[in-house]
Amino acid sequence: MTDRVLVVDDSSFQRTVVRDALEGPFEVVAEAENGAEAVELFEAYEPDAVSMDVVMPEMTGIEATREIKDRWPDAVVVMCTSVDQEEKMMEAVKAGADGYVTKPVDAGELVPELRNSVG
Repeated sequence: MTDRVLVVDDSSFQRTVVRDALEGPFEVVAEAENGAEAVELFEAYEPDAVSMDVVMPEMTGIEATREIKDRWPDAVVVMCTSVDQEEKMMEAVKAGADGYVTKPVDAGELVPELRNSVG
């Protein structure tokens, strides 16, 4: 069975890049453009994993990760972040992130990170 993934990023271009990297090894069930939408779509689709941007309007990826992990403790969330956001990555880990990759997203990094996190 193919693992199901939710892609979250406020940039439609980045969502496309991530979706294209993940389709095949995973089933992309939905895409969200902010953290609030990510929480709603997680509840609706109950994916196996989430590829989550860190900096987004309305609700950040860290806030969304915290809410998802509070409500669904077994959820797998892998953060996608810019290289210069080490402090934000520490916050994401505290919020419950299971892993991270840096942007620009590379399928050779993201797919194994998600695979390892999903188990």
